[in-house]
Amino acid sequence: MQFESRRIGDIRRSERRERAKENSRRYLVRIFIGIGIIVALIGGWAALYNSPAFTIQNVEVEGVEHLTSDEMSQLANVPTDTTLLRVDTETIRNRLKQTAWVEDATVTRKFPDTIKITVTEREIKAIVEIPNRSGSATKKWAIAKDHIWLMPIPEPGSEAAKTTSEKIYEDAKAALHITDVPYGTVAEIGQPCQDSNVNNALDIISGMTTDLANHVETVSAAGPAETTLLLDSGVEIAFGKAENIRDKERVILQILEENPDSVAYINVRLVETPTWRSI
Repeated sequence: MQFESRRIGDIRRSERRERAKENSRRYLVRIFIGIGIIVALIGGWAALYNSPAFTIQNVEVEGVEHLTSDEMSQLANVPTDTTLLRVDTETIRNRLKQTAWVEDATVTRKFPDTIKITVTEREIKAIVEIPNRSGSATKKWAIAKDHIWLMPIPEPGSEAAKTTSEKIYEDAKAALHITDVPYGTVAEIGQPCQDSNVNNALDIISGMTTDLANHVETVSAAGPAETTLLLDSGVEIAFGKAENIRDKERVILQILEENPDSVAYINVRLVETPTWRSI
């Protein structure tokens, strides 16, 4: 009988090769199984994506006061034959943000059949009285804090008023009024205000940090340097440009506090040298 002589090192190397081959086979099997699962998932997703499952039946709207839910649904313009899987929520959001009243919006899916729209509306910061071309009358325009023109306010009793939310009239009545705007000022729905007089008036009110802002009823915006505030107490304040607003506030409040019920006029255009006049 003959025996084959093999070194221990050769045997171990051979065993390592066999184990490596076995591991390689197992690895390839796992890869093929993984690929199969991925293909099955993609196929299933494609079938579900193109199926009528999860067809959108409802559109929920939250956060609107100046526009109705029906108006918002029309603006969203969700296709009637789309599903929650196929709907492009970003396109709907961008479409809504093109509306002047909508400062921001989120569009989310609520399975099995609902799109939910949550809106952050702009608020009326002021009503601007813009002269008509004839110069004999003014048109009232609502404008937001971020200087975006919202809409012209229809005359009560007009045809346009019939489709205008009561909330808009309520807010317009309570809002600050900007008057004496020069002829030629142009307002366009959804566009930023380009008039320096109106912008100066808005910046003054928006920049105030005390209760004084709540007592301003009217701002005369004949020009940035000529901007004048009228308080609900009847006190007239020559404020000027929207500069050093906090310092001007402090001086105004100090004069009013030191001279209760006896101030008719305050001039803080030059805050370093304020003046005032008694009743």
